[in-house]
Amino acid sequence: MDSILIIVNIAIFLLLIAGLFLMQKKHVSFSKRVFTALGLGIVFGYLIHLIYGIDSDITVGTIDWLSIVGSGYVKLLQMVVMPLVFISIVGAFTKLKLTKNIGKISFLVIGILLGTTAISAAIGIGSTLGFGLDGIQLTEGEAEASRNAELAERATTVEGITVPQQILQMIPSNPFADLTGARPTSTIAVVIFAAFIGVAYLGVKRKDPENADLFAKIINSLYAIIMRVVTLVLRLTPYGILALITKVAATSNYEAIVSLGKFVIASYVALIAMFIVHLLLITFAKLSPAQYVKKAMPTLTFAFTSRSSAGTLPMTIKTQSKDFGVSEGIANFAGSFGLSIGQNGCAGIYPAMLAVMVAPSAGIDPTSISFILTLIVVVMISSFGVAGVGGGATFASLIVLSVMDLPLAIVGLLISVEPLIDMGRTALNVSGAMTSGVLTSKVTGEFDKKVYDKPEVVEA
Repeated sequence: MDSILIIVNIAIFLLLIAGLFLMQKKHVSFSKRVFTALGLGIVFGYLIHLIYGIDSDITVGTIDWLSIVGSGYVKLLQMVVMPLVFISIVGAFTKLKLTKNIGKISFLVIGILLGTTAISAAIGIGSTLGFGLDGIQLTEGEAEASRNAELAERATTVEGITVPQQILQMIPSNPFADLTGARPTSTIAVVIFAAFIGVAYLGVKRKDPENADLFAKIINSLYAIIMRVVTLVLRLTPYGILALITKVAATSNYEAIVSLGKFVIASYVALIAMFIVHLLLITFAKLSPAQYVKKAMPTLTFAFTSRSSAGTLPMTIKTQSKDFGVSEGIANFAGSFGLSIGQNGCAGIYPAMLAVMVAPSAGIDPTSISFILTLIVVVMISSFGVAGVGGGATFASLIVLSVMDLPLAIVGLLISVEPLIDMGRTALNVSGAMTSGVLTSKVTGEFDKKVYDKPEVVEA
């Protein structure tokens, strides 16, 4: 009987896929298809949750099959992330126009990412104090105990880590291993390695222009091929979002969300407040914030449902260059750096909130100016090298709490609402990266406002 019901659920899912495909054939806009997929997924997933429950074999079996589409789509995007990061950064050096401003661009992108992370930490602190959140009130169940046991082992890798040691972890010793994503800091290591290759190219260009031109042609050809692969994968976005959001709606623990509702609400108040800061920065740059929201929303929606900044990278770059009018080189820099530096949600708001919540249990007054300023600085520095995948916020929180000499157990006590909050955090991370790209492009004069002002979102 269970098998039949699973087949029925899969059949319904395939009908929804067919509906989205029909919309594509009728040339319905990309944004409308994405939001339709989001709505259908929420309804379908909640019905599965309501009828069968989280732990039933039918729900588990259905989600297992749906993961072929959802998780499969994320894997396809992750497949191109490291090659895209490497080729994008090297390619930025082979474009003559960009090389003149390479230092300024890097400084602006990283500066904006770190600056917005400091602001996000301050907002996270304010939200936690405003809502009166206290880590002492959290209780440990079976799942939380199991999670904390895992974290205790992981904490040994970050316990006692100093800022110089954090910086050392970013330097690549084996770039081929980092290209596989072997370490949490692999992305920034690949960026550094690619930058070295780019600088070497500039040196060869001065002394041996013929070989440099050949290298540039090879890199440009590889970039064109990889971006074509990205385009092919991005066309699957509505189907991927449908599967991913169905899983979230079907498997979310709504009781736990209600019991920790105050923390969830405080988290989203902070996330929304920081997103408004992004829009204010866009406004200060004399650009329409409404246009930013409209064009960024499909990418932010995917980031929200996938919980993977790395998986969203191809869309992040595409949205900046094709929809916002950011130059390709800056879009690549902002997207790549945004994966592992200054993630506003995962490395900014979340660690700051946890530190404030747990401070009283360590005998520290979380309202003291010295604690708040120290925490903001630690959060900003610790944001270097945070992996742009699910679990990045946990890694960032462990580092911040360890450096601040605060108890680590609170990280595991929020496991039941972690997925829900991680969705908003990931979307904010991606928005931060895109905002840094837009602002940097505007400052350096490599911005096409005509593209930004076009009403429609460019199809993948």
